[in-house]
Amino acid sequence: MPKPDMTRGKVRIAPSLHACRFERMGEEIEAVRRAGADWLHFDVMDGHFVPNISVGPLGVAAARRVSPGFVLDVHLMIAQPDCYLEEFVRSGADIVTVHVEAVHHIHRTIQAVRALGALAGVTLNPGTPLGSLDPVLGDADLVLVMSVNPGFGGQKFIPSALERVREARRMMDARGSKALLEVDGGVTAENAPALREAGADVLVAGTAVFGSPDYAAAIRKIRGE
Repeated sequence: MPKPDMTRGKVRIAPSLHACRFERMGEEIEAVRRAGADWLHFDVMDGHFVPNISVGPLGVAAARRVSPGFVLDVHLMIAQPDCYLEEFVRSGADIVTVHVEAVHHIHRTIQAVRALGALAGVTLNPGTPLGSLDPVLGDADLVLVMSVNPGFGGQKFIPSALERVREARRMMDARGSKALLEVDGGVTAENAPALREAGADVLVAGTAVFGSPDYAAAIRKIRGE
């Protein structure tokens, strides 16, 4: 698979499959593709790092089979993610994002993801200081700011996360980082304009897309079209 286009200049919309109807996942993926989605976002949970369990490598592989042209953006909310990097990349992940709280050697994890042929993302929980990202801003391909506490879909956006997005953008620009800035959690058409203005390049939207009767209209509104 070719590498995802990570150039800045447009806002990408990444519907989170955690909010789709799993019994019709193939149809849901095709529906958001036709509706104009740019990426597919996978929330991987293990019941340890976060209090929920969701899809694993088999789910990513199933999505890859039915969506050969989509960027699969895999967010690992799991303990000991280093043990599973190869499985997720082999299953079809284009981008693998890990939490700084879940690994001991974040630089080594980023290098491992890249060595496997995927792009490497880093993220942190809302209560973790943004400064913990500073050492790796020059190495990561993606920086994800969580705007809810991870573990459950359908949560309300944490208002203070907007300033964290702005601060993350300032930090990245000061470092000369070429990484894309992603926001995940409670993204809606209502708060998307402020997030775009704050510097977000990728907006993850689960309920706001899959809970809408018109996926295409929802995606256009979140993108600001």
